[in-house]
Amino acid sequence: MPQPQQSVRVPKRIATVLINSLKGGVVPRIGLPYITVGREAEIGALLRDLDIVGEGGASFRIVVGRYGSGKSFLLQTIRNHAMGKGFVVADADLSPERRLQGTKGQGLATYRELVRNLSTRTRPEGGALTLVLDRWINGVQSEVAASGLLPDDPGFGAEVERRIFAVIQDLHELVHGFDFARLLTAYYRAHVEGDDETKSYVAKWLRGEYRNKTEAKAELGVSCVIGDDDWYDYIKLLARFLVGAGYAGLVVLVDELVNLYKIPHAVARQYNYEKLLTMYNDALQGRAEHLGIIMSGTPQCVEDRRRGLYSYEALRSRLTQGRFGREGMVDLLAPVIRLQPLTYEELLVLCEKLADIHAGLFGYQRTLTEQDLVEFLQLELGRVGAQSHITPREVIRDLIEMLDIMWQDPSVTVAGLLGSSDFVHAQPEGGDEGDVAPGYAEFTI
Repeated sequence: MPQPQQSVRVPKRIATVLINSLKGGVVPRIGLPYITVGREAEIGALLRDLDIVGEGGASFRIVVGRYGSGKSFLLQTIRNHAMGKGFVVADADLSPERRLQGTKGQGLATYRELVRNLSTRTRPEGGALTLVLDRWINGVQSEVAASGLLPDDPGFGAEVERRIFAVIQDLHELVHGFDFARLLTAYYRAHVEGDDETKSYVAKWLRGEYRNKTEAKAELGVSCVIGDDDWYDYIKLLARFLVGAGYAGLVVLVDELVNLYKIPHAVARQYNYEKLLTMYNDALQGRAEHLGIIMSGTPQCVEDRRRGLYSYEALRSRLTQGRFGREGMVDLLAPVIRLQPLTYEELLVLCEKLADIHAGLFGYQRTLTEQDLVEFLQLELGRVGAQSHITPREVIRDLIEMLDIMWQDPSVTVAGLLGSSDFVHAQPEGGDEGDVAPGYAEFTI
């Protein structure tokens, strides 16, 4: 059994988000360190990827786990770590309207979502595109001033422009690099001249919001726009630019890969799998720089040979486990990270953390003991059919609901609530009172 841990005071604003999000079955975007348990190996592997990206390389990973197994939680944890290390992070959930490839704007919709959610350490909530651009220009001006040239000096503007164009010139060798550099030049000149209208047009172009080339030509004088087929090329350009702007690189997080599996038309699915293969090859063959990509999906959407990623032979041959992995050895350096279940002890620690946070949020002394939580977990994980139906997400939701009820009605006791008729069906089958619920090893958080 884990040792009792010292309760850490959680600010009420963060505690509110944690409790409300978890009770609603979604992953909170803030406060994750307060409730993170286990996953040290998986987090360590992904942090090593960040080191590679920061040194100019690229990485590609797919996190695989059941619904409610903690895939989104792991992605959000890495998101926070990445921003803390100086990366810019872009995240998006795939959906029927957002794919990797499409003929009706689905690929572009994913790009727009990624850029809309562009986040940095100082803007973790997203919408950091213009902040990044302005920080880049202001940073260059500060560097020039620090070198001894003051803003009043005649050569100050020329030196700033030289350094700005050095960053832009570095992009020309990449696909669509000339157009991308041209737009950055326009933004810089508009910044110097105080032309907010042009700056907004450039930001609109970078967000992929121009509907056609005619509209872009009229407002910006450029005859190209970001589209379904080439949006990923601009992600690679953005990653290279961000390094020149003073960041460590770009980390792209794509959740709900299962929505590609659900595409009804086989040809449309194959096109999406081809785009995913392109990203994989770019990362492993060194054709992308300062770019980390992490996706997540269920085992079925990856391993199903009829509709999943394994239905595309080029992906199956790259992503499938080797013989040693199939025999139970865990390889966290492989492209696919399969989430291992949390132990019963780790689940217990998580429940204790949540009980402490709940008590701190509503200002009462926690009366729930470790033994109470042990009995709660035994009942939850000992339900008939629990091994195939209940998920840790539901366990957490039930725990918070129980804490809410007990706080609202002080007359309710733990023994009375757990022993009520609503919980009778959850008694472990064939076990003595106090036994660890069977099948707990099948559950992840």
